[in-house]
Amino acid sequence: MGSVAEEQSLIGQVLIQEELKLYAEDGSVDIKGNPPLKDRTGNWKACPFILGNECCERLAYYGIAINLITYLTTKLHQGNVSAARNVTTWQGTCYITPLIGAVLADAYLGRYWTIACFSSIYFLGMSALTLSATVPYLKPADCVGDSCPSPTTAQNITFFLGLYLIALATGGIKPCVATFGADQFDDSDSSERVRKSSFFNWFYFCINIGSFGSSGLVLVQENIGWGLGFGIPTIFMGLAIICFFFGTPLYRFQKPRGSPITRICQVLVASFRKMNLEVPEDTTLLYETETQNLSYAVVQSRKLEHTDDYKYLDKAAVISAQEANSGDLLSPWSLCTVTQVEELKILIRMFPIWASGILFSSLHAQVSTMFVQQGRAMNCNIGSFKIPPATLGVFDCITVLVWVPLYDRFNVPLAKLITRNDNGFTVLQRIGIGLVISVFSIVSAAIVEKVRLGVVETGTAVSLTVLWQVPQIFILGAAEVFYCIGQLEFFYGQSPESMRSLCCALGLLTYAFGSYLSSLLLTVVTYLTTLDGGDGWITDDLNEGHLDYFFWLLAGLSILNAVVYVFSAVNYKQKKTL
Repeated sequence: MGSVAEEQSLIGQVLIQEELKLYAEDGSVDIKGNPPLKDRTGNWKACPFILGNECCERLAYYGIAINLITYLTTKLHQGNVSAARNVTTWQGTCYITPLIGAVLADAYLGRYWTIACFSSIYFLGMSALTLSATVPYLKPADCVGDSCPSPTTAQNITFFLGLYLIALATGGIKPCVATFGADQFDDSDSSERVRKSSFFNWFYFCINIGSFGSSGLVLVQENIGWGLGFGIPTIFMGLAIICFFFGTPLYRFQKPRGSPITRICQVLVASFRKMNLEVPEDTTLLYETETQNLSYAVVQSRKLEHTDDYKYLDKAAVISAQEANSGDLLSPWSLCTVTQVEELKILIRMFPIWASGILFSSLHAQVSTMFVQQGRAMNCNIGSFKIPPATLGVFDCITVLVWVPLYDRFNVPLAKLITRNDNGFTVLQRIGIGLVISVFSIVSAAIVEKVRLGVVETGTAVSLTVLWQVPQIFILGAAEVFYCIGQLEFFYGQSPESMRSLCCALGLLTYAFGSYLSSLLLTVVTYLTTLDGGDGWITDDLNEGHLDYFFWLLAGLSILNAVVYVFSAVNYKQKKTL
């Protein structure tokens, strides 16, 4: 009888295990709050709606951003430096506000509802921007000869209100869409884990599909009108919202797990309160919850393995004599788990890798600022057709659109033969390659500018064609495929599971600091190079300045940045779960 009972018990366990394999085991739920069936939810079947949403939203965003400097100079009558500063400041704000969206998503709303709520704000901002370029009372007056009237207060308020509503709204969307898409793949399933890596490639591909489509909007804005040029992106933002909601029944949802900021503060406070306690040599004596990883469907996040660095923070997990004798519920502000301490350690280790993106983002900011102004100083005519310099950003998109499929289908298998890594290159190697390639882009821009100024000095009527800018933009696009996608995967894969939106927001924050750094460099360079009363490096008439010196400065800083990154990447300690 005993053997029969044991056999039945064994069969029951096997059946339970088989049943569990039918469901995602990463703690996610379906729209009804139940464990999601793998064959009905998530995976690539849910991704087209998320990717479609991202594609339309990016088209809307870049439809505004890519030619914003032209609108500021030609319609709001701002100078080159002032307009470039306004663009980079706005772009920087767009990448700071993701911290707001990330905290709301991780702690309260979840990624799905955060995307939904901020998308509505996005649509309002786009509508305000369209009105500012359409309604006569809100529309800036055109120049009459050399006389360019300043915009009225109402015109400025409407325009910048719409612009910064977009900055706020994009902050709620940016840190959540990529992570929400990655959430559709179960990390405990090896086949889905490989697909997740591929998802990041195609996610960035869709970003650039949207960006590519926005290039046509530049032609509309400059040849038909800014009202229609802003109105079309507004329509696409509406389509982005519709596309996102259509996929709702197929999504897998990760529940909010509490404020990541609170968890970080608890570790800092607890370690400070126990500064006089010694960390035991036997780290198994440190505090950890009793619940083990029996099933991902039950436990929302995996425990992290203890590491030996930043030992001061381990004091937060030391159980004092008073706490050991207490039968009451222990305060998280005086005693934290090992996993909670390790979450903060992960953020600290990420910092040098994160910081490397600031210079890269400063280079990328030049595409929509000084590259455009450089192009405007060149010959933009191809036969009878005039190319708006802002449309040259399309070559950046083309490079990405060509490189991503090639990378996914050819580069990864070839690199895999050499590196023995399933993804071809490790994430850190991929980021490093991107940083090195980006140096060649800004060097190319400096050489083109030097040649252009040389042509101007000859005094001939023939000026350098704007197509000379294509190589520098192509090279930067190739750098993006390595760096930007690698960065997305790094912050999702290395972040604590309770802080994924926050860590992706921190990744986006490099773009903010990069834009602000670009603004700061423009301001400092302008100030220092005009101290002697001269025109300086960057002038309203670039023929009288030395923009090439500014590009060489960026190149030098980028080389230094790449060297520091290599040192940081070699010494980086990977996250380990139990």
